[in-house]
Amino acid sequence: MKGTLLATFAAALTLAGCTTVAPSAYRAERPVLDLTQYFNGTVDGWGMVQDRSGKVLRRFHVVIQAHWRGDVGTLDETFDWSDGKQEKRVWTITRVDANRYTGTAADVVGTANGEAQGNALQWRYVLRLPEEQGGWHVDLDDWMYLVDDATMLNRSVITKFGIRFGDITIAFRKRG
Repeated sequence: MKGTLLATFAAALTLAGCTTVAPSAYRAERPVLDLTQYFNGTVDGWGMVQDRSGKVLRRFHVVIQAHWRGDVGTLDETFDWSDGKQEKRVWTITRVDANRYTGTAADVVGTANGEAQGNALQWRYVLRLPEEQGGWHVDLDDWMYLVDDATMLNRSVITKFGIRFGDITIAFRKRG
């Protein structure tokens, strides 16, 4: 009986850890996030990467040059890291319908999938870390929240095998 109770409790904890907020929870929030409008032009971002204990590992400034042709957008990102390194990532994002997006980039394994509702976007993808960081493939659960027409906050959780390894926090500001 004791073993069954322990197994039931462990299963309940596992399931509780898998629950997440759905993008639909933000359906009524305003202003409405439309990636084709927000990521059009130049956007600056200031952020940090933290390990699972909360220690800040790296800070960065990113400049995003973004434009759209119909339902396909290009986000050309240049990261300047606190350790002096510079990195580039170029996203190709496709608007699938009014609320769903897909995306690809050179260091993204497969296709990223996103859903926008109200002022929020949930973006999920697998990122291949640089070799100097182990070259691991990590899962990102990325949430963006539009605060006003120029300001967006971004919170990402980094996991591997379901274990949380760290977080990324970014404050974006659209120019002009």
